Parts: sequence; structure tokens; C-alpha cells
Amino acid sequence: MPKMKSGGPPAPPLAAPTLGRRAFLSSAATAGFGAATLAGINAGHAQKSGTVKIGQMVSLTGPLAVDGVEHRNGLAMAIEEINAAGGILGMQVESVVIDSANQTAEEVSSATNLLIDREGVCAIINGYNVGANQAEYDAIADASIIYIHYNTSIGHHEVFESDPDRYFGIFMADPAESYYGVGLPVMLDRIRKQGIWQPKNNKIALITGSLPYSIVISNAIRDTAAQYGFEVSFEEVVPVPTTEWGAVLRKVRDDAPAVIANTHFYPGDLAQCQVQFAQNPTDSLFYYQYGPLLKAFSDLAGEAARGVLTSSVIGILPDAMGNAFRETYHAKFGDAAEADPGASTYSEMYHYAIAAALAGGVGEPGNHDQNRKIADNLRRFVYRAPFGTLRYDPRFNAAIPYPTLSNDPSLAMPHLLYQIKDPGAANPKKLIYPEPYNEAEFELPPWFA
Repeated sequence: MPKMKSGGPPAPPLAAPTLGRRAFLSSAATAGFGAATLAGINAGHAQKSGTVKIGQMVSLTGPLAVDGVEHRNGLAMAIEEINAAGGILGMQVESVVIDSANQTAEEVSSATNLLIDREGVCAIINGYNVGANQAEYDAIADASIIYIHYNTSIGHHEVFESDPDRYFGIFMADPAESYYGVGLPVMLDRIRKQGIWQPKNNKIALITGSLPYSIVISNAIRDTAAQYGFEVSFEEVVPVPTTEWGAVLRKVRDDAPAVIANTHFYPGDLAQCQVQFAQNPTDSLFYYQYGPLLKAFSDLAGEAARGVLTSSVIGILPDAMGNAFRETYHAKFGDAAEADPGASTYSEMYHYAIAAALAGGVGEPGNHDQNRKIADNLRRFVYRAPFGTLRYDPRFNAAIPYPTLSNDPSLAMPHLLYQIKDPGAANPKKLIYPEPYNEAEFELPPWFA
């Protein structure tokens, strides 16, 4: 398997102050997480006139549009609420969204240049572009604007650490993908210790998508497995996208592992893998990276999806805040909408708006000093989002995971493990880890003999 740098776990995080926790909590009933805080800041400061342009580059076409559309919707929902609360110190906010389609370096770089040079955006509030490999970073650094994204990439850590002063305004609002791999053996060990699952061996079979994102995750699983009594017994890289899984599944069946981990992440492709596995299953837990979080996976896989494990380093929590956001989001965009990706850009936009308002306003391209003030506020103030704590570790301008890296959920974002419980339900998955956020317990999948 190709090896990619996955980076070692960083040192324990430093403490950080919290901004207006009571205000955030008080707004949960309407899912306006930050509206009350922003309105209070606006009321206490001189008002400005004009319009703030916020850019976004997400997949509105292609295989990742299922998330990209929701990233756009989450941003739109936040902007509507922010404008109703008085904007950013009186300035109304509008979005400019460009389709990054297949998320290649060329597509993402082109979109970045259009947003900065043609539209003059003050910030880019994004979902993810996993194929660009930080190709957009230098243009953004040259413009000195704020860029917040969910690329889930260890590459972000590496670029930021190479020159923190140059990349001061670039933030990754979720933990790096390597923590998927670091966290999976931890989760499997917890399930094994419960006693419900009694594996016949300690083998993990790795099916790896050919994108760097998936390779980093598989490498981290391999590097961490032995610490928790597992061994990687089979590895194969598959080209993506793909819907033909027969050949690799035949090899996996011959290995008869305790766990199969597929680190590709397109929901439609993974649904086909699960359907083909279910035709002749082994007594193996099946873990898929990210894709089954989206209802499209369960819709396509049907009953074959029941019992599947999946995880996310960012996802809406089943608590008062998370449930309120999900209800409001579905009321606005329909029951078929995927609230989880929408929550990411929604929260990014609020965090940016509050940070900019406290800094005295937004910063246009080239306004290095003002955007530094905003960046300092983003690092300084913790934001309580529907998916838990949004806090940037100052060493890499990125979120870190709880409990994989930090035992303090007030300073880190929970790494969530789900199991598909009812494929036909409006929300097929239930959160089974970590405490105190879990809403259900692990059950042995129905395909076990």
C-alpha cells in the first residue's frame, strides 16, 4: 500500500477561554447558535453600512454534491439568521458560491482565484475539497483573508506548521483524517471489552480507496492496531470511484477477519460494497469511513446496511442543541436534507461573524492587520456548535478529537462512532460512542451466524 505521511499525535492542548457560553445555550431552542450573541455585540458597537461578501467553493455537481449542496444550505441558513440579527456590525452578508465539482487541485484553485480576484470576498467559509491537497492555500495566504474549511487533512497541519505567520488565516474546523485511523482500534477495543462481540481472531482487513485521504486513514489504522491487540492481516487499494467490489471481497472472505475496514467514503460506492458483501457475509464487523453517515447509503443498501459501523470526526450530537438544529434545518430544507454537513458551514459562519464583529469588522483582501485580529479571535474564543466544541488548537489552526487526543470535551470535538440500526428510518444511524454523548449501545450485526 502507498505510504503517506500521517503525522504523530500532537501534544495535549492548552486551555482556552470560552465566549458567551450562556448566550449560546440560551439560543439553542431556535437553533440560532450565536444569533443572540451577535445581536448583543451589534447593539454595543457603532454600525457600519454596506455588504460583506463571503465566498464558498463546494461540489454542487459530481459524486460529492450530496454534501456540497448541504454545505451551501448551511451557509445560507446562517447568513439569513445573521442578517436578521443585524449583520456584522450592521453590514449585511451575502454569499458567492462556486462549484468545485470533482475537487481537483485545478478546480479548487480556479474557484479560489475567482472568489478573491473577481468577487473580492472577505472570507471563504467552506465545506471540504479533499482532492486539492492544499493547492488553494498560497493564493489565500497572498490575499491575507480568512479561510475556514473541513478538509479533514493532515496536510493542513503540515502546511500550517511550515509557516504559521504566512498561513495565519487558514483554519481547519475538524480533526485531521489520520484520527479516523487512530481512533478506530480504540473504538473496536471498547466494543470487544463489552463482551457482546467475541471475535474469533484479532485480524483487520483494510480496503483502501485510492485517494490520499483514504490512504492516510488506512496507514493510521495499521500503525495503531497493535496497541489495542489487533493486526492488519489484509490490505488492498481499490481505484475510486468504483461499484465493483466482488474481487476484493472474495480475497477478504478467504482471510475471514474479525473486522473489515473500508476507508473509501463515497456513499453510493460503499452501499454497493455492503450489498455485495451481504450476499455471502463473514462473521466480521464492517466499518465504512464516513459514507454511511449520509442517508443515501442506507437508501441504496436497504436491509443490508443494518449493523454497519461508521464514524465521523464531526457530526451533530443527539443533545438539546443538536436536536434543535436538526429540527430547524429540516423545517427549512425538507426532511430529505442532510443536516450534518449543513451544520459545519452554519457553525463556521457564525464563529467567523462573531470573531469579526469583536475585531471591529471584516477585512477585505489585502487587509492583513484586520484579518489578523479576526484570526486571533477565532483562536481565542470557543464556539459551542451543534456538533460539540469548535476550538482551534493554536499549534496547527485545527480542531482536535475527543477522547482520542484530549480527555476534555470542552476543548475538543467528539469523534463519533455510529451503527446503522434502522435503514428505513428518517435517521438510520445511532450514536454508540463516546460517552457522554452516546444514545444507543452496540448490537451484533444480523449477518453474524
